[in-house]
Amino acid sequence: MGRALRLGGQTFGPDELVVMAIVNRTPDSFFDRGATYHPDDALRAVERAVAEGARIVDIGGVKAGPGAEVDATEEIRRTVATIAAVRAEFPEVVISIDTWRAVVAVEAVAAGADLLNDAWAGADPALAQVAAETGAGLVCSHAGGLAPRTRPHRPAFDDVVADTLDTVTGLAERAVDLGVRPDGILIDPAHDFGKNTRHSLELTRRLDRLAATGWPVLVALSNKDFVGETLDLPVDQRLEGTLAATAVSAWLGARVFRAHQVRQTRRVLDMVASIRGDRPPAVSRRGLA
Repeated sequence: MGRALRLGGQTFGPDELVVMAIVNRTPDSFFDRGATYHPDDALRAVERAVAEGARIVDIGGVKAGPGAEVDATEEIRRTVATIAAVRAEFPEVVISIDTWRAVVAVEAVAAGADLLNDAWAGADPALAQVAAETGAGLVCSHAGGLAPRTRPHRPAFDDVVADTLDTVTGLAERAVDLGVRPDGILIDPAHDFGKNTRHSLELTRRLDRLAATGWPVLVALSNKDFVGETLDLPVDQRLEGTLAATAVSAWLGARVFRAHQVRQTRRVLDMVASIRGDRPPAVSRRGLA
């Protein structure tokens, strides 16, 4: 049995499957190409995501891949005011800041963020200390030893799942030692980060190994390159592949799902939960008339 997850004012039980909506305050995101870069567009995207079933919104100010330099001051400018606006308009939603920088995290939590989503595996070791000092949650991820915003080149692992397990559990244990709340920690295999497509597929098929640690597992699968390469599809045609990976990951024990398309993801997760026996059908008429 996994542990309950407490983020902000929300507690998510071990059987709950939770959608984390992606809201990028960037002009160059790989999927939305800047659709939510303007502050008003970002706020309306949050409104849509919440209406479609997101319980967490993940706000980021720097695209994950290489591109124009974005320093900490600019990252703060892009994200902190939006976090404050979301907190004011949607007091119940859990707000995540997608950053690897401790200095950004400090400002984000002060504005209302509940979770520090570090996709770069503790590149700034002070980030976990911010979580400890503020009571925020923390995502502990695996990036294959890469520095932020760098792409893998011929990554190699004796066993990618074992390497991922060692990294994320080590980061989680370090966080607890620093004083981060155990019920606010998630682990993330970080598909594509420091990995090739075969690595990401293997992590997906063996995701139950991560779930067996007891730490809540977050997966960020949405429209990623491993989906595109597996099906040989461009970024705007990867929804079905993303949802297939989402269903498999949910069945194998993932609990939080970072997604661009919230409504479709929520429906897939509801179907998985019902097949698993954790959610009754919304209606039940067949054979009863």
